[in-house]
Amino acid sequence: MSMNCPVCAVPLTMSARQNVEIDYCPQCRGVWLDRGELDKIIERSAAELPPPAPQPAQQQRYGHHDNHYKQKRKKSFLEELFD
Repeated sequence: MSMNCPVCAVPLTMSARQNVEIDYCPQCRGVWLDRGELDKIIERSAAELPPPAPQPAQQQRYGHHDNHYKQKRKKSFLEELFD
């Protein structure tokens, strides 16, 4: 049974991303989740977070060197989910 978007009144499209079913509106791009789906997303997102790095004691930084040490980060679960 298909539900209609509460905003646009067009039928919602169901998509499965990483074993989470997402209902979204193809017109306004609104997203609706069934019971428990948000909990799954939060749990998976939290599992991917790296542990916080220790804060260095007052380190002086210079702007022109900062970009040299930046690394490309992996997409998070939420970024992959809504691609």
